[in-house]
Amino acid sequence: MLFKNQERNKILIQLLALFASVRGHTLFTIIFAQYLSARYIFAPQTSWEYILTDSKLFMLFMATSLAVAGGYVINNFYDAEKDQINRPFKYLLEHQASPALQLFCYSILNFLSLLLAVFVSLRTVPFFLIYIFGLWIYSHLLKKHFWLSNLFAVLLAVTPFIAIMIYFKNFSSIVFYHASFLFLIMLIRDLIKDLENFKGDWVRNYKTITVVFGEKITIITINILILLTFVPIKLLIDSKEVIHSMVYYFLSLIPFLLLIVIILWKSPTQKMYLWLHNLLKVLIVTGILSIILIRFPL
Repeated sequence: MLFKNQERNKILIQLLALFASVRGHTLFTIIFAQYLSARYIFAPQTSWEYILTDSKLFMLFMATSLAVAGGYVINNFYDAEKDQINRPFKYLLEHQASPALQLFCYSILNFLSLLLAVFVSLRTVPFFLIYIFGLWIYSHLLKKHFWLSNLFAVLLAVTPFIAIMIYFKNFSSIVFYHASFLFLIMLIRDLIKDLENFKGDWVRNYKTITVVFGEKITIITINILILLTFVPIKLLIDSKEVIHSMVYYFLSLIPFLLLIVIILWKSPTQKMYLWLHNLLKVLIVTGILSIILIRFPL
């Protein structure tokens, strides 16, 4: 009986470790964001009934989410030694699942992603093959390379939304304003993460901007990117007749982004980098939730 309980506990721990590895909460957020974006940004002329009953759209969302989940698993697999230094508690949890189990899970997730892509359309299969390969090559090779790692990471992060844009064939200017804003915010977050993870990156010889050029140059780069972010913010605010009440979200971002600039110069510590990283996560999630404001006129 004791042996059975130990085996059951071991299985539960491994399942919990796999859920942590695929970042289940993040996947739910991505799917939620995809639905909101589809309804209010990519296909604003449609109804919720149309969006929710479109089986191919649902399979597209699930295919992208499963591919992203696989990307998280393989990223954790290759980052094991770095995570031991930067995130020891995260490492202890996620690596309760053996490397063999992680690779098996990675294979199953990618297989299911491609299977769903077939049901969406045979033309989407090459898209997902390239995306899955991109996630693997980033984790295995590119994330150790200077600048390329940051740009590629952000591109992979916005790809699920590129898939929706292609699905609805919506290439309007307002979509590109949103995409430019998201790209810059994600790039800023990635650079702050590099500042936060400096020790592990340096030990593992990852060629991040922080490792190659140091903390000050990274902070200057982040400041420049924050200034560039004001361009799509201005364009989106000027498009208030399209985004309606969501304009208040972009207006509220201005003091927050300026606060990030001040904190980076006044208090550049590892603890503060973690705080800023989490703040940007909150801003991104808040931005996702604020998409619903598009339905409310000013």
